[in-house]
Amino acid sequence: MANAKGTQANGNGSNHRDILSLIWSIAELLRGPYKESEYGKVVLPFTVLRRLDCVLTSTKKKVLEQKEKAKDMKLKDPDLMLRKASGQNFYNASRFDFPKLLADPNHIKDNLRDYINGFSPNAREIMERFDFDTQIEKLDAKDRLYAVVARFADAQVDLSPSVVSNEDMGRLYEELIRRFAEQSNETAGEHFTPREVIRLMVNLLFIEEKNVFRESVIKTLYDPACGTGGMLSVAEEYVQELNPGARLELFGQELNDESYAVCKSDMLIKGFNPNNIRMGDSFTNDQFADEKFDYMLSNPPFGVEWKPAQKFIEDEHDKKGFAGRFGAGLPRISDGAMLFIQHMISKMRPEGSRLAIVFNGSPLFTGSAESGESEIRRWIIENDMLEGIVAMPTEMFYNTGIATYVWVVTNKKSKARKGKVQLVDATSFFQKMRKSLGNKRSEMTAEHIAEVCRIYGEFAPGKHCKIFDNEDFGYWRITVERPLRLNFSFVPERIERVRETGVFQNLVRSKKKEGSKAAETEIAEGREFQEAILKALSGQDGKKVYKNRDKFLAVLKAALKNEGVAAATVMFKALLVSLSERDELGEVCTDSDGNPEPDADLRDTENVPFKEDIGKYFKREVLPHVPDAWVDEKKTKKGYEINFNRYFYVYTPPRVPEVIAAEIQALEDEVQGMLKEILA
Repeated sequence: MANAKGTQANGNGSNHRDILSLIWSIAELLRGPYKESEYGKVVLPFTVLRRLDCVLTSTKKKVLEQKEKAKDMKLKDPDLMLRKASGQNFYNASRFDFPKLLADPNHIKDNLRDYINGFSPNAREIMERFDFDTQIEKLDAKDRLYAVVARFADAQVDLSPSVVSNEDMGRLYEELIRRFAEQSNETAGEHFTPREVIRLMVNLLFIEEKNVFRESVIKTLYDPACGTGGMLSVAEEYVQELNPGARLELFGQELNDESYAVCKSDMLIKGFNPNNIRMGDSFTNDQFADEKFDYMLSNPPFGVEWKPAQKFIEDEHDKKGFAGRFGAGLPRISDGAMLFIQHMISKMRPEGSRLAIVFNGSPLFTGSAESGESEIRRWIIENDMLEGIVAMPTEMFYNTGIATYVWVVTNKKSKARKGKVQLVDATSFFQKMRKSLGNKRSEMTAEHIAEVCRIYGEFAPGKHCKIFDNEDFGYWRITVERPLRLNFSFVPERIERVRETGVFQNLVRSKKKEGSKAAETEIAEGREFQEAILKALSGQDGKKVYKNRDKFLAVLKAALKNEGVAAATVMFKALLVSLSERDELGEVCTDSDGNPEPDADLRDTENVPFKEDIGKYFKREVLPHVPDAWVDEKKTKKGYEINFNRYFYVYTPPRVPEVIAAEIQALEDEVQGMLKEILA
């Protein structure tokens, strides 16, 4: 792998901004044939193509010479020779480049295609992912192709590494994607992550690592939702800064064609193995099924449903269990974020790996005890893999202003961290941006990142840091029951409720053929049955209220028997329900063993922390309020949640009433003064 730092000059931020403006202005040429929301289909692939062209300019002559030499040698596959001549992992063996394309306006379409076909297969695939040939055809048909090529060939649009650094090129790609996404109402943030967020994640990933900074060490880094490759690039840059002798091999998978193309072109130019960037759904088409990695980073989409992959994932969960990737559990279908963390954990090396992943708040607490989300949290925490969570400032991302959290997970915790989880509140470490970018209005400076990493690295409790035992996040979800208490009566209102029940009304309905003698007979019998029931009920004392269910049952059965209605009839339960009402003063209803029956409407649940005795908790927190309650131990469940905000909550006392009153009076005086001036 070539040293990315060694192949370019340090980029100038103003260069990338100036060139961004130039490229953005080229989009105006598309007005008419294209809608604004479609500009990206042309501008983005042309930008990538121009970058590749500029990278290869200095060695183009040598490549063409080697191409002729290969012909003379009758080599069937000169790929290796041409890559060596280009000094890159890719090349272009066409006689054209951007300036030469302008020499023949009448054949611009054919020559541009010839130029693209002259690329090595790995670079040519990038243009195919953009579906670029379709745009060439459309631009030519609308007489725009030559003009667009001419603008990109302009000397001012110089995307040479000596002018635009790899880092600035990444920013340029991302800014273009963001702008085009805004025009088409897409979510640009799904494709890339703000650089300072990545920088923080990378620092947290390597904060306790020493091996990666040894000479000649080779490590691997993987992102299962790599987007445009920003996380991979920033991680490699960071390692190079700290240890130029280290080597970080980058691996990524991406579902979106355009993001994949941008990422792969970036990896090509930086000298990484482009075959390590692969296309496809990481869940249903895992391109690294048998691979394990030292480090992993990811910013999976927030709140995106996984219904398209549901059958595949559920099958793997059911058939493979923990031998597969999703053994711990499955989250609700509306948010697949926690599938990513299981997928990444499955790729940890037995000897130890670390990963950092960005989530919104949902994975912290969504799902009750023994739900899919809770079981995933339980599995991670009970296996001592959750090292820490950092709460980020809001409005950090381009497509959302919600609260976000960086989880750091590892299967090789340091001795001091074993059995512990660190929570860091970094929500105040930011500055407001001069100009917002989409929903992004906040940014973290290098100083903010350094301070957060210092707090994380020190691993000591403080204002912004809390240290917990793994067990602190676990709880027992107990079911609190209260006895069923009813009263019973034969008052007319309750008898009328009997008439309205479906069971009672069904007595005069028949499933036999309508109009048949059998149906008429069945209906007639049902009507007699109804009349007998109503007669039995109406013949009782309507003023008397029974507080004991057993005593009422005896009266009811006797009344029905007198009218020839069997007590075991299907109506019996409906009768009990209709003739009863809840009554706090009623006697407790019991089962055949004399145990109190629970009232489903009064059923409640309580979460009891693992470190508390359930009996003591129940006696202290429940019984003083409901003395007749009990715990149904058969329904007790184990759950895990991380209530981040509660741990860092700071009580703010209400303001003194006198101060508030004084402020109100001052406002009233001010309003009165303004009114006097108006009326004067």
